[in-house]
Amino acid sequence: MYRYIGNKTAILNQLLEVITSGASAGETFSDPMCGTASVSSALAQSGFKVQASDVLTFPVVHAKVRLTMERSPKFSNLGLTYSEVLVHLNSLKPKVGFFWNEYSTEGTPANGASPRQYFSAENAAKIDAIRDELKHWNSDGILGTSAMTLLKHDLILATNRIANIAGTYGHYRSSVSKNATNPIKLINTSFNSWASRQNSINQGSVESVAKGIDVDYLYLDPPYMKRQYAANYHLLETLAVGDEPDLIGQSGMRNWWPQYSDFCSKRKLHGAFDQVLSSASYKKAFISYSEDGLVAIDELKELLGRFGLVTTHEILHKRFKSNQSELSSAIREYVIEVDRR
Repeated sequence: MYRYIGNKTAILNQLLEVITSGASAGETFSDPMCGTASVSSALAQSGFKVQASDVLTFPVVHAKVRLTMERSPKFSNLGLTYSEVLVHLNSLKPKVGFFWNEYSTEGTPANGASPRQYFSAENAAKIDAIRDELKHWNSDGILGTSAMTLLKHDLILATNRIANIAGTYGHYRSSVSKNATNPIKLINTSFNSWASRQNSINQGSVESVAKGIDVDYLYLDPPYMKRQYAANYHLLETLAVGDEPDLIGQSGMRNWWPQYSDFCSKRKLHGAFDQVLSSASYKKAFISYSEDGLVAIDELKELLGRFGLVTTHEILHKRFKSNQSELSSAIREYVIEVDRR
């Protein structure tokens, strides 16, 4: 996929060993802060039924493809195969539109900001052409929901491969990287044979979906820093939603405040945990957290102890850091188990 803040791919095997110990295939897991769905996918592949959700649209797009699509949906109304659809989209003539104006090296942002160097002019115009074609197919009812979801998934991944960013979309690089000059290209998705319609995908804040959760195991992977996901991945959200929002500031962010997470606030975090853990129904909950988190691990364990017997597991892994960082090269990830029985 791509580098996503807090992504668990690097520790996936160790994490699964903890959260699936004692669980039986066919039991249910809820992952209501699923991100790029790496944990949800691993659980589904291991034989569990998964309920995944996220407050942002683009993670939901990824989760639907990875967890529910065993094969490509049909493109019957186009008279094309999936591969032929991608060839068609890749061959579209560039078009000057929203992404070219707002996010390219040669653009003219509507709010008077300097050109935002998220993409080369050529790639931004190609993104505009693909977005326009998808919008046309959608408005004319040519594509079903699953087909549209798959193509948005492919477009997001293709866009990310040529984005002129250091890691997230909080801002663009001051100079255009070599990678950002590569032509954008949509690539066929490899589908998962274990994907199933038994896995359910929804969208909403974890607090809002919690009251509808009734599973054997609840897995929470909350943000643990002040960095808001909605702000750091605003551009991918625009691709997933398919709109042309009014943009703010030099970074060109959409209005992300409706998707603000209380877990990114030391003051609001306690209340957010309370609301989720008291609303959801589960036998055990597993909460991923980091030693770099907003609250100390002992404070978090005290909070979680109100909901059941607490056991703490530790996973040590390599920290991502810049060359200038004074932080140690290793970081301790915690998985806090809460047994409600």
